Amino acid sequence: MPRMMKALFTALLAPLLSLLAGSAAHAVALKDGDIIFHTSRSAQSVAVQRATGSRYSHMGIVLLRDGKPYVFEAVATVRYTPLAQWTARGNGGHYVVKRLRDADKLLTPGAVARLHARTADFAGRPYDLTFEWSDGRIYCSELVWKLYQRALGVRIGELQKIREFNLGDPAVRAKMRERYGDKVPMDEPVISPVAMFDSPLLVTVETR
Repeated sequence: MPRMMKALFTALLAPLLSLLAGSAAHAVALKDGDIIFHTSRSAQSVAVQRATGSRYSHMGIVLLRDGKPYVFEAVATVRYTPLAQWTARGNGGHYVVKRLRDADKLLTPGAVARLHARTADFAGRPYDLTFEWSDGRIYCSELVWKLYQRALGVRIGELQKIREFNLGDPAVRAKMRERYGDKVPMDEPVISPVAMFDSPLLVTVETR
């Protein structure tokens, strides 16, 4: 009987172990410079999604510190957030990681060092609720766009003007009135998460 129980246990457990091993084998090791997206549960998330037509409303850049992945992001302030903490904040824990298509050529050790060094330009800056194209306050996609542009000269995604977004949606109109009153800077340049997400310069390396 013990031998039969052992055989049955092995038969039941083997497929599960195989599945887990396969998942581990396909796990993606995140690298410096990876760009990560999720759907925020913040108060402005719905307005951002409807204005831009994007599922994803928040993003950051992955940077390794002592070998561990952190997300450098703009939230209340610009800061480093441990990866697990960052992903847990997203809706359903779902996230997508993208990487430069030519990362092996472009993200050399020197380039990575420049990315890390340029974080000093933004660390501690307050979040920009009015999406202005200045360094005084910073929003999430602006942070990642400017880091790449200044450190590597790479522009990921095309800038747009506020007037180009879907401003007629009720949730968007309400948020605009809250932030701007009657004086909306329609010609302010903006980089949206979806403009970066859809950039042909990036490839998807992980979806969870």
